[in-house]
Amino acid sequence: MTPWQPLTQPEQLQEIVRESHEQPVLIFKHSTSCSISAAAKGKIERQWADAGLADTKLYYLDLLRFRPISSEIAQQFGVQHESPQLLLIRDGECQYNASHMGIRLSDVKNAVG
Repeated sequence: MTPWQPLTQPEQLQEIVRESHEQPVLIFKHSTSCSISAAAKGKIERQWADAGLADTKLYYLDLLRFRPISSEIAQQFGVQHESPQLLLIRDGECQYNASHMGIRLSDVKNAVG
């Protein structure tokens, strides 16, 4: 089972930055009305158990309900907004991001090292 942590408050971004200094943190930005986003989310859920990322916290952002948070993510971490999008935050910075069908947990695992 995927350990989704809901990202619903802008203040959580400060918490994510703090956490990222102790362990890598992932943010998955999901549009509930997009079939490509649904496919990417399903792929993450199917692959999570075997991805070797059990120590990585995984946040889930519903873009339709919390669009301003996505804009803050883009500004804070210097990434262009896309959906779906997976970002790896470590040491307060975005060290990996991928979107659409380019999202691969194996790439995240390699980036985490």
